[in-house]
Amino acid sequence: MDREKLEALLRRVRGGKMSVEKAVHEFGAMPIRDLGFAQIDTHRAIRKGFPEVIWGAGKTAEQIVRLLRAYQEHRHDALVTRVDPKKAVAVRRRVAGVSYDKVARVLTLRLNHWRRMGRGVVAVVAAGTSDLPVAEEAAVTAHFMGNDVERHFDVGVAGVHRLLRRAPAIMKARVVIVVAGMEGALPSVVGGLVSAPVIAVPTSVGYGASFSGLTALLAMMTSCAPGIGVVNIDNGFGAGYLAAVINRM
Repeated sequence: MDREKLEALLRRVRGGKMSVEKAVHEFGAMPIRDLGFAQIDTHRAIRKGFPEVIWGAGKTAEQIVRLLRAYQEHRHDALVTRVDPKKAVAVRRRVAGVSYDKVARVLTLRLNHWRRMGRGVVAVVAAGTSDLPVAEEAAVTAHFMGNDVERHFDVGVAGVHRLLRRAPAIMKARVVIVVAGMEGALPSVVGGLVSAPVIAVPTSVGYGASFSGLTALLAMMTSCAPGIGVVNIDNGFGAGYLAAVINRM
């Protein structure tokens, strides 16, 4: 059940095309589906505009299969992040209609037609090729949530002319996600070029003094460029989700 389906259901009741009893059955008495090892919030899509997302790391293939089958029963689209290839193969063998992005490490279950929900383009800008898993996680998440996404990859500050070549397109975006490791300087440069909000994503890419992304995180948080918000290290999903929320406003 999502907001659009709920509104349609209530219109049918108001128009006399559905009984109150039938509507109650369709809506569901409780907003939680208890699977024992997990409790699914089946009404989150009504409140948030998007169903719960499954964190795949730490879950077994069997647990993910059971969760996805429960989503299927409720006709919810589903997103499963941080799934390694071996686990993805095991899940796809048992759940029909699931696709896998091996770069983003994301499983997706699409039961409903994709609808454009965003008002503009979300640009995903990545500093280097090593940042792509996090950048793709952000891009896949934003697109899955109904946004047009443009990718601008390998445009880090070590060769700033590559970024400047893409600047006209990036400046047209309504939200910009910037993914970078090492010293994390790219969001500051992008923040000085665009008028859109910038969501900075530090990655754990880098040599010893990068401290597994801590250096990039602190650099982004202390950026002198205004209009930058920062998510956690390697949190591409969080950036994609936030960009989707902003782009709906």
